[in-house]
Amino acid sequence: MNVIRTAELTRRFGSLTAVDGLTLDLPAGGVIGLVGPNGSGKSTLIRMLLGLIHPTSGTAEVLGESIAHPARFASRVGGLIEGPAFVPALSARANLLSLAHLRGIELARVDEVIEIVGLSGREREAVTRFSLGMKQRLGIAAALLPDPELLVLDEPTNGLDPAGIVEIRGLLRSLGDEGRTVIVSSHLLGEIEAACDYLVVVRFGNLVFAGPLEELLGQATEYIEAEPEFASDANRLRTVLRDAGFSVNGTGSTLRLAASIDDAPAVNRAAAAGGVTLRTLSPRRDTLESVFLHLTGETDGELATLRSRQVA
Repeated sequence: MNVIRTAELTRRFGSLTAVDGLTLDLPAGGVIGLVGPNGSGKSTLIRMLLGLIHPTSGTAEVLGESIAHPARFASRVGGLIEGPAFVPALSARANLLSLAHLRGIELARVDEVIEIVGLSGREREAVTRFSLGMKQRLGIAAALLPDPELLVLDEPTNGLDPAGIVEIRGLLRSLGDEGRTVIVSSHLLGEIEAACDYLVVVRFGNLVFAGPLEELLGQATEYIEAEPEFASDANRLRTVLRDAGFSVNGTGSTLRLAASIDDAPAVNRAAAAGGVTLRTLSPRRDTLESVFLHLTGETDGELATLRSRQVA
């Protein structure tokens, strides 16, 4: 089952095309990461899917219902867009009770979501005393009040310290493991890699990749770094390894070989046979960040050039 389907979905703001003919099918269940450089249309896409803004053209469905009629799926979707807003002087529980009253949700659900997000024991404290991480948890609790099939979170770890990021990551993972579909946008690729099963990469409104995280990581390049015990042996090591059939790059004493990580023992043997003792031998694989930058642009200058071409 697809939780979200889009067909040529487009949103323009004057001369700027924020989302450009996006066609996408997202599977139900688990945690889906939505990533892209700043200004790539992630938030605009989320707002269209939640019925907060209308597309310029194209169509989309959420849980089998057209986004032209968001009331038909609103009760099955929870969302946290930007920072959560609560009455600071009220307790966490009082804020959630107020929201439950407004939405016609059974009040017993308030205690359930407090337990889910890990705020039990702190729910009667005034929100003004909460850390940013606790406020994010409370925001997710508010989004969970209708017991949604789909949870959409826009930058839920933005501004959190490392401990808060780890807390939210664990919460997202547990929600996905329950069978819900959680869509989370973020610029923290390490957190996306740790929490998500499926990934959507957009660049300036265009779809660059959509698929399982493992499929994208399968595009990562493997290589080996080798450094001789003595820097003076670097040229000799380079010659020895090239004679053994390896493609060798790198300047200085650390050499980079375009080789599979499984070739590390052969590199070690070739160096030893050539009379060179290695200080380090490091099999490596590109990170998600490296693959992402390859897909979207390596530098701010490159991204600015691509953006200017799109606007033109």
